[in-house]
Amino acid sequence: MHIQWIVGSIFVILYTLTIIGLVLVIITENRNPLKTIPWVIVLLLAPGIGLLFYFFFGQDNRKQWIISRHSYKRIMKRLKESKLPQDSCRVTGSYQPLVTLLNNSNQSSLLYGSDIKIFTNGKDKFDDLLTEMENATHHIHLQYYIFYDDEIGNKIKSTLIKKVKEGIEVRILYDDVGSWKVKKRFFKGMRDAGIEVHAFLKVVFPIFTSKVNYRNHRKIVIIDGRIGYMGGMNIADRYTEGTSWGTWRDTHFKIQGKGVHGLQSAFLIDWYVVSKNLLNSKIYYPPAPVFNKDNILQIVTSGPVGQWRNLLQATIFVIANAKKYIYIQTPYFLPTEGLNQTLQTAALGGIDVRLMLPKHSDARTVNMASRSFIDDMVKAGAKVYFYKPGFLHSKLIVTDDALAIIGSANMDFRSFEHNFEINAFVYQQSFAIKMKKVFLQDMQHCERLVTARWLKRSAKQRIAESFMRLFSPLL
Repeated sequence: MHIQWIVGSIFVILYTLTIIGLVLVIITENRNPLKTIPWVIVLLLAPGIGLLFYFFFGQDNRKQWIISRHSYKRIMKRLKESKLPQDSCRVTGSYQPLVTLLNNSNQSSLLYGSDIKIFTNGKDKFDDLLTEMENATHHIHLQYYIFYDDEIGNKIKSTLIKKVKEGIEVRILYDDVGSWKVKKRFFKGMRDAGIEVHAFLKVVFPIFTSKVNYRNHRKIVIIDGRIGYMGGMNIADRYTEGTSWGTWRDTHFKIQGKGVHGLQSAFLIDWYVVSKNLLNSKIYYPPAPVFNKDNILQIVTSGPVGQWRNLLQATIFVIANAKKYIYIQTPYFLPTEGLNQTLQTAALGGIDVRLMLPKHSDARTVNMASRSFIDDMVKAGAKVYFYKPGFLHSKLIVTDDALAIIGSANMDFRSFEHNFEINAFVYQQSFAIKMKKVFLQDMQHCERLVTARWLKRSAKQRIAESFMRLFSPLL
């Protein structure tokens, strides 16, 4: 009994010291107090469960580097060599601070002269993608959060196997958690055929790692360094066939020109992370023709490492500096406090703030939490629209007929703070107007939220929504 008492006492002391140590670590990380205090309370009141949850979801990895600075600079060197001198490629004065912000926080260069084609349905996007892959002459790079073993997934797989047999370099990155439902033999078949395939941040023992919380949500393709794709569509039949309860409305983009070099550098950095193979030859950055003299863009990546929250900071900047309107499409609306306040401030200031969300969602808990943020939005004067035909998965911000933000990031904690994302900031009036028209066309399939009716929701519904809002950073 005496030995058991000593062992038990030692365990309690070590456990207590561990909890106290974690509390001190959390405090000294100088996080937002709204995040720090809940973690401290959970660890002190429920140390067992709190320790487990903190290990999975609470660690701050921003000071970590997933790629050495030397390797990062070597890859980015090719991107910088391909762009025009800064003086030959400038945006209007009102957006120059945004350009500087993204350059300082993400080393995102201005890329000039690209052409961007818009896809608003999966069939058109995949038909075009398959055609361009058939025409590849040197390499095909694919990176998707989800790569399913279904009809469209096998069409792409067959095309890639055919191309690798022709001597084309084919590399695939898929997210290990996003593609959890896919059996290993699907990817093994491609590896056996000669395709280089890697899972991003592979989770070998899910219950013993915090990697499960940090996922690569990017969806990009680069073909021969001259054609690129980016946007919201993964590789899955639902993007062409919809779901049992409606269509799957999404947006994707085909880029030609120097913008492709920005996508290439993002892919090659992620490729080095998983393969430790540094690819920075000039052959991956071929000379790019000028397609559209008015088009200037920045390809911006973000993730749970590094000092800055690039996309969150840039989004807040764009909303705060809108002069006439700001239109937003997002499948999930779980804004940070800063973003929430900025949107409300813009609406109160007379800016035409419009937010389009799906009426029905693929994630009920996320949908409930999203609804809790709407009350103050509509009270501030923002207009909210619910897309009715199916699930709205499109990610878009367009403002003042001058700037459009397109890519993979949702308007939520997970995209801004936990996921590896990629967006393009397109400084072109004609493109912004095109994206505005896409938004307005989608509005025809929406029902506008009626403030008086919305605020009369039952107390039971409000409580459920508010409860789910507590978990917004984890959803």
